Amino acid sequence: MSDRLDWNDLRERRMAEPGAAETYEATRIAFELGQEVRHLREGHGWSQSQLARAAGMTQSAVARFEAGGTTPTLPVLERLARAFDSRLFSAGGA
Repeated sequence: MSDRLDWNDLRERRMAEPGAAETYEATRIAFELGQEVRHLREGHGWSQSQLARAAGMTQSAVARFEAGGTTPTLPVLERLARAFDSRLFSAGGA
């Protein structure tokens, strides 16, 4: 018999650790925000460099954001929203 875990067992074990579910959720949100920014950027026909200039960021910061590699701060989200001539609003619509 083997003591090795399969992926599902390992995932279940890790997700049971304190804070794992919250970390997973934060990662999911960062990934989805990145996808949305990429979609908006491509819809405008912009390169990452063009978006970076419009938002006062570096191209590498935009790339990391789009890949879901960073958890954005509110100031970064506001700069991106302004670059798209948009604004942030709460989930409640306020």
